[in-house]
Amino acid sequence: MRHPAGSDGSRGVVLSAPFLLLSIRGEDEAADDEYAAVMRFAGLDSTGVHRIRLTHQELGTIDLADWSGIILGGGPYNVSDAAEMKSATQQRVESELFALIGRIVDEDFPFLGCCYGVGTLGTVIGAGIDRTYPEPVGGMPITVTDAGRADPLFAELPDVFDAYGGHKESAATLPDNAVCLATSPQCPVQAFRVGENVYATQFHPELDLAGIYTRVEAYKNHGYFAPESAEQLKTEARQWNVRYPHMILRRFAERYA
Repeated sequence: MRHPAGSDGSRGVVLSAPFLLLSIRGEDEAADDEYAAVMRFAGLDSTGVHRIRLTHQELGTIDLADWSGIILGGGPYNVSDAAEMKSATQQRVESELFALIGRIVDEDFPFLGCCYGVGTLGTVIGAGIDRTYPEPVGGMPITVTDAGRADPLFAELPDVFDAYGGHKESAATLPDNAVCLATSPQCPVQAFRVGENVYATQFHPELDLAGIYTRVEAYKNHGYFAPESAEQLKTEARQWNVRYPHMILRRFAERYA
């Protein structure tokens, strides 16, 4: 199916099957903004991206053959949280995701995990997921590695580009079967690939300035920053020229549609 032309005038992505977006955002405004951004930057509409809000419903049975690819959004969960600190919902979501991502890795099925994807995919493949390299909410310079220069999703990006992010946990180490695609001054693993088709980014490829404003408001009481600094974070976010991360979503959709 062909979807409407993008805002840049490009033609929409042609799909043989829809993509599946898995959301862990319980806050409606943040979840809906994420869904809209994924569709916009991937060049898809609601017939091309089906969403399951795992905070609101169980994952259920997923037949990978029904989907062109799976995208996992970010949110307030951390796999490195102490077990006693995790809600029943988080424990259920992580159990479902670990099982699904295990199948995805085994089948080398198209997957893009944004932020929380580093923790979940990293846990499945045996990466060292901890709080050694946190980054504050806001902009950051991302440097593409030599391996990233040869990767289909990253090859057309500048060597260094600005992105938005913010996280408590990250991948301190990667196993031999993972390839680091991008890095940043404060976080050595900003993106990695397993096999040929399974990706995770620590930064958020779906975030633009309006999106990070929404996230700052939604999560100002979740421990990422002092709540009283929210307006300052918004001001600082305007200083970053975030133009290129969205291309990753478009390349993912185009490659696997």
